[in-house]
Amino acid sequence: MRTSELARQAGVNPETLRYYERRGLLDEPPRTPARYRDYPDAALGLLRFIKRAQQLGFTLDDVEELLHLNHGGPVSCEAARALAQARTADLTARIADLRRMRDSLADLIASCELPRAERACSLLAAIDNNTPAHRSRR
Repeated sequence: MRTSELARQAGVNPETLRYYERRGLLDEPPRTPARYRDYPDAALGLLRFIKRAQQLGFTLDDVEELLHLNHGGPVSCEAARALAQARTADLTARIADLRRMRDSLADLIASCELPRAERACSLLAAIDNNTPAHRSRR
């Protein structure tokens, strides 16, 4: 199948296919007599695997390792598990950061509901303290 058809079916940009080829994630396909790339049907499954792994938060380096492990045996399962555990730890930390950000924004929103005389907007104060105009005021 041609580049544009594979890209359309996989939901990616045609340049993504070329990038994956350069990275070694996708084999360079044979060419037709007219010099068009002619991807095998299996390329679509591979692209779907890559995109799904990315949706789960794996980097392309991780995906490359997962693809390598996918062809192994029981030892590969342990290595894949270790990658997944590391990814889970990273996501747990990111979720904690996002929760702190959400809580800070909720506090900010709540302070905006106070009467004007009782308000102190920490966000605006923080932005104001970092502006060049503020630093040059004396």
